[in-house]
Amino acid sequence: MKAENILKQLSQEQKMQYKGGIYYLTQIDLAYNSNRIEGSQLSKEHTRSLFETQTLTAAKDELIRADDVIEARNHFRAFDYILLNTMQELSEKSIKEIHKILKQGTSDADLSWFRTGEYKALENIVGGHATTPPGQVANRIKALLAAYNAPGTRTLAEIIDFHVSFEQIHPFQDGNGRVGRLLMFKECLKNNIVPFIIDNLHKNYYYRGLDQYAKEKGYLIDTCLSAQDKYAALCMKFVPGFMDEDNTL
Repeated sequence: MKAENILKQLSQEQKMQYKGGIYYLTQIDLAYNSNRIEGSQLSKEHTRSLFETQTLTAAKDELIRADDVIEARNHFRAFDYILLNTMQELSEKSIKEIHKILKQGTSDADLSWFRTGEYKALENIVGGHATTPPGQVANRIKALLAAYNAPGTRTLAEIIDFHVSFEQIHPFQDGNGRVGRLLMFKECLKNNIVPFIIDNLHKNYYYRGLDQYAKEKGYLIDTCLSAQDKYAALCMKFVPGFMDEDNTL
């Protein structure tokens, strides 16, 4: 598959603000699913309406959380950010910027201890597992980036390895999953690999894959490959020059 054509098409449609192509579909699917995985109550139709018109219509007696709306709109901006910086090397600065974009204007951002766009100040737990203590986060992220940014292109397996390590460190107080999934999308584009969107329907498989990765990498890899196949099918319809060829690990 000629994945480089995906980045070209996404970037062209982003500049045009074209609605109806792969950029439009990716923005909606990625924002909806990634936020939904983290507990957003917005429907896909809500998300589509926000992206298209900056408005949404609630059903009678339906409660819509302000943070869900803000985080959906922020996610659109964060995706634009990764498109504009796809070919840049991953850095602490860029990772923090993505977090800042995702969380700015939320109720979390109003908390003095939350530190939007900065590493966490308080301990946190994910999936019942301890994560890296706040005082060790910066060094752990520096070491992770140093290893990952070695010369050469990255494979899909290496990108998934990075994602797991990033989520285990859990460098931010909240928003780590959304940052991590955006980074995977970016790094796939950068390394000429068809990207993918983990959808909410496969949330439990995704979480199991993260939890069991040290013992069995296949769970998460299979989930990512299944998501990759789904995105590739979209590309076949909407990306000129996209062709099938082997894209295995």
